[in-house]
Amino acid sequence: MGDHVAVRDNFAGSGAVACTGACALQFGADRYGGSVFSNLLQLISRRSPPSYDLEFVREVRVTRRAPRSAKSKRLMLAGWILIALKCWLVAWAVGHYNVPVNPLWVTLPTVIFAGVCTLMYFLGE
Repeated sequence: MGDHVAVRDNFAGSGAVACTGACALQFGADRYGGSVFSNLLQLISRRSPPSYDLEFVREVRVTRRAPRSAKSKRLMLAGWILIALKCWLVAWAVGHYNVPVNPLWVTLPTVIFAGVCTLMYFLGE
């Protein structure tokens, strides 16, 4: 997902395409040599297009991992600050209003799921 990907294809002689992060999909006659809907009709009718053997991806090469953006790191930090504020507020409210429940029943799932999301963000692909 966050890797730099070089794709070598044979679509209308486009050669190698470098793609970083969220790649913009380009549809239309200029990129794929036809309309998306005509390809759907060919799929439904189970007919192969005349240039079926020519249009395929020959090679995909992953060169290195893309760096994490500073904006997403700041957003993650802001989320953890809000979680800490929520944990403090829940602990205070349970003690102040004498609610007969342990505050960990409310705060612990939040911290666990946020930790899993953070680990997936930093360790995942």
